[in-house]
Amino acid sequence: MTFPNSRPRRLRRTPALRALFAETSLNPGDLIAPIFVHGGSDVQPVAGMPGVSRLDFDSAAGFAEQAAEVGLGGILLFGVTSEKDAVGSSAKAAGGVVQTALQRIRAEVGNQLVLMADTCLCAYTDHGHCGVLTDSGEVDNDATLPLLAATAVSQARAGADIVAPSDMMDGRVAAIRAGLDAAGLPETAIMSYAVKHASAFYGPFRDAADSSPSQGDRRGYQMDPANSQEAIREAALDIGEGADALIVKPALPSLDLIHRVSSELGMPVSGYAVSGEYAMIEAAAANGQLDRRAAVLESLTAIRRAGAGTVITYHALEAARWLQDQ
Repeated sequence: MTFPNSRPRRLRRTPALRALFAETSLNPGDLIAPIFVHGGSDVQPVAGMPGVSRLDFDSAAGFAEQAAEVGLGGILLFGVTSEKDAVGSSAKAAGGVVQTALQRIRAEVGNQLVLMADTCLCAYTDHGHCGVLTDSGEVDNDATLPLLAATAVSQARAGADIVAPSDMMDGRVAAIRAGLDAAGLPETAIMSYAVKHASAFYGPFRDAADSSPSQGDRRGYQMDPANSQEAIREAALDIGEGADALIVKPALPSLDLIHRVSSELGMPVSGYAVSGEYAMIEAAAANGQLDRRAAVLESLTAIRRAGAGTVITYHALEAARWLQDQ
């Protein structure tokens, strides 16, 4: 059909018509909130991320209660600690920051929320890399794997429904799956950072988590943003090793990859709208250059439209409240 018989504007005339024929939905249950937890007794605002803070255990439990009330799908915990050494020992400690926070949050909200733990060593090593280093300063992939597996087991025992390895070591999903199963935790799911680029959009996060490398960078193990076929191979490898769900990050610069991973591999995919994406919207809104609420919801909808079943976003709690008000 062609004009004048075809008039697509007929279905866009009113909010009710637009809502009825919307092809992509965005609901509170689609959103996952990442939170930073530390072992102190205060809330510490993150300078580069207005509205985001490092939370103490009481505040983290309070955040989780709010998340459950608005119907968020889950929360993803990142630990911030001063207890650092060459091998990131505190990452796997039973009384570690994330483990203690998981226990406290579970006691507060029960099973109303899916609790996820970021599984990596970068915030716990004194050099800031995601694995242990050789004498020459290179990341030792194979020596890192048992440490990641032990960290995942510790997190699962503390109450994590899902562990999310973000280190980008080869073979880490298989090592974690074997470790969980051997520990009698076969029901704990793995949501791997399958496509994690060496991105310029992580800067505010590294400040928040105190996880910047003290030497070199992470391009030797995080992925090249120029490569899409490699992204599919990486995701397929993680599935083969036992991943139950996948993460693609950063989200907006990788909408094509979210679409490809979702459509070609048929696994649950989450797009992670990372700290730099959050900070850009906040900065532009503070300068009066865009409508903050509209920009947040449009960007999250775009990630869902690309094929992400869920979206990890620092705007999750506020966005969920906006969605409830619509």
